[in-house]
Amino acid sequence: MLFLIALVLAIFLLPSPWGFVVVAVALVIDVVEISAGLWYSKRRRATVGTDTLVGMTGVAIGDLFPEGQVKVNGEIWRARCEAGCDAGAAVVVRAVNGLTLEVEPATP
Repeated sequence: MLFLIALVLAIFLLPSPWGFVVVAVALVIDVVEISAGLWYSKRRRATVGTDTLVGMTGVAIGDLFPEGQVKVNGEIWRARCEAGCDAGAAVVVRAVNGLTLEVEPATP
């Protein structure tokens, strides 16, 4: 956008040598701005998918002896806990098998 404004200024308002300077400076600023935007957007990987749930903490909605439901990150999931835990207990997700979370009781 800055490049287009500089181009219009250079064509209609500025004398001959300054028009080229303004266009060149605007072009450099645009290239730096685009490069910085690309770097900023690619500096971190996107966090999507069920694998991002591993390590998160949730709450058991019902008893897990060994299966039941848990709420993780605001979503209700089917869960399996080999050790078992009561409703309302904090759990940690250790693995994801299909749509079932493998959880274990969280240690305080």
